[in-house]
Order: sequence, then C-alpha cells, then structure tokens
Amino acid sequence: MKLDVRVEEKESGMAKVYVQGDVTIQTSPELRKVLKPLFVAKQQEIHVYLSDVGFMDSSGIATLVEGLQWARDMQGRFVLHDLRDTVRDVFRLAKLDTVFEIAEVGA
Repeated sequence: MKLDVRVEEKESGMAKVYVQGDVTIQTSPELRKVLKPLFVAKQQEIHVYLSDVGFMDSSGIATLVEGLQWARDMQGRFVLHDLRDTVRDVFRLAKLDTVFEIAEVGA
C-alpha cells in the first residue's frame, strides 16, 4: 500500500498538504510524519486536501484528530478539503464532521 503526501508551504504561515491513496493503519504513520514537522514549525494554518483519498480507516482518522489537537494547541487552523463520500461517511459515523472544519470542493 502506498500513500503519496505532498506539502506546499506558503510564507504566510500556511501549508497545503495533498494526500493521495488510502489512509490506513499501514500508511497513516507516513501522513503523521509529514504533518508533525508543520506543527513544530508553527504553521498557523494547515489545509489537508483529501480528494484523492478513496478510503480511510480509524487510524487515519486518529492521525487527523491528532493534527487537529496540535492546531488547537497553537490556536491555529486545521482544515480538511474535498472529502469523497466514502471518507465523509467515516467522519459522519464517528460524529467528527462537526468537530473538524471541512471545506467543500473548490473552497
């Protein structure tokens, strides 16, 4: 299983993280490894683009919850973008769709 994660950092304290592939117990450590340095660098806004993620299990959700906690600790923003229906359903079932800031496609 392969996960591709690309980061685009802006000088304004914002980072865009583009994730491609399934986020599972096998691949979620890769996502965490990319997210953690952004918080250490004190990025004030992190936007995670998930349009190319077809499946996410509970460990992927846990990684994103950890990112949200880091952002809140720094009083920053952690925004999820472009969730496919399959991934959005996981957030709804876990009742996390009201906890995360989720931007619609194109936002």
